[in-house]
Amino acid sequence: MGNRSISLDALRGIAIILMVFSSRIPFGVLPEWMYHAQVPPPAHVFNPAIPGITWVDLVFPFFLFSMGAAIPLALQARLDRGDKFASIAWWIIKRGALLLFFAIYVKHIQPYVMATKPDYTHWLLALFGFAMLFPMLSTLPAGWTRNQRRVTRALGWCGALLVLMLFRAKDGTGFSVTRSDIIILVLANVAVSGSFLWLWTRDQLDWRLGLLTFLLALRLTQSLPGWGQWTWNLVPKEWAWIGTVYFQQYLFIIVPGTIVGDLLLRYQRSARQAAVGAATGAQHIAAWIGLALCVLMLVGMLSRMVVEASIAAAALCALGWWQLGGLRVAKRNEAPEDHPAAQLLKSLFGWGAVWLMLGLAFEPFEGGIKKDRATLSYYFVTSGLAFMLLVSLRVALEHSGWRRGWGLVVATGQNPLVAYAGVQSLVPPLLALTGVGAQIASITATPWLGALRGAFYTWLTCWVAAFAARRGWLLKT
Repeated sequence: MGNRSISLDALRGIAIILMVFSSRIPFGVLPEWMYHAQVPPPAHVFNPAIPGITWVDLVFPFFLFSMGAAIPLALQARLDRGDKFASIAWWIIKRGALLLFFAIYVKHIQPYVMATKPDYTHWLLALFGFAMLFPMLSTLPAGWTRNQRRVTRALGWCGALLVLMLFRAKDGTGFSVTRSDIIILVLANVAVSGSFLWLWTRDQLDWRLGLLTFLLALRLTQSLPGWGQWTWNLVPKEWAWIGTVYFQQYLFIIVPGTIVGDLLLRYQRSARQAAVGAATGAQHIAAWIGLALCVLMLVGMLSRMVVEASIAAAALCALGWWQLGGLRVAKRNEAPEDHPAAQLLKSLFGWGAVWLMLGLAFEPFEGGIKKDRATLSYYFVTSGLAFMLLVSLRVALEHSGWRRGWGLVVATGQNPLVAYAGVQSLVPPLLALTGVGAQIASITATPWLGALRGAFYTWLTCWVAAFAARRGWLLKT
């Protein structure tokens, strides 16, 4: 696994698995906490006046956070091998362009975009479109020659072009660059801006946070007359399919993620990183506190017990910080207080507490925490919770070695684009063409059985992603 952070892969895996599951559960029949807080059952009509968050509202920021954490790791590897700034800049732009293409392409290979009731032609086209992702974007065997690689890539791109030429939407229209997946479109935008931001400030965190503060000023003044409002609306509507300045708000999650990447780089360069032993009791307490804070925020924000939840969160953060700051060697194999592994956990927890409490301080602003349209509280609270969950995962997987049963999650986190595309364009077509899907639907008609069906479809999707990851078939942009 090299210097991969298993806990970071697990965090990304949790995010993509829950994202897939949330798209497969039946609408209108489950409790409100099973859906986006602002799109409650049974009608699922968007209501921006409803404050609160649910677990569904955490998956996208957790995925963004994981991507932000990966930025320093990927770019520093290129710097270490001697790549020049121009070469790295081109790689960043190319990656953003491929993500933009993926956002457009993945939308055009979804059967239910083609038809309300897809037939076998739609299922087959979706399957063929999904298959073309691998020659286009997957890692190819190291032993292949340059010509073999070029031919494979060319066949993939030609196949994708054929899919887009044959595509017809349910409204009769054909291919359009404006038809894209909004989640991947946002990822493409902040992947580029976040990468350049880190590259320019990689040794100056204060500058990075200063630029984030400048973005905060734009965010607060974007509705008022002035150059801030002009900047916010800089991108003309004709080019909005590429991205908008509005998307850059998600740097409020990406930048905290880059702090994790910086901390991991510092830890990986420590000569003593391999000497870490079993987790201490204090670290286990901090890990449980991280999980408790996630649950507390979901319950407290949705039930609108904001003051009580904030007080409890402050107390838990203080307890966790005290525990990690007061580490002592209880056994020979336990890490001392100044060990790099212990310092990493302490830093992660400390940053998480800062972002979480900042988000709670902003909670009354903009009518309470909301995912849509995202409030400042939402950005900061979810970033803080991502730090806390990462602490819990790191203690469990990398300090305590509790990896049994985590293989699917970690492998899915290493190959998230397969799961993201497969949930619409692989599993449903295969189940429909074989007739298995109709049989499963007939025996899972009740609400919670429908949720169980969604969990089964999620498992199938992630099994494919994990299967591909273990064989090195990683979709990369």
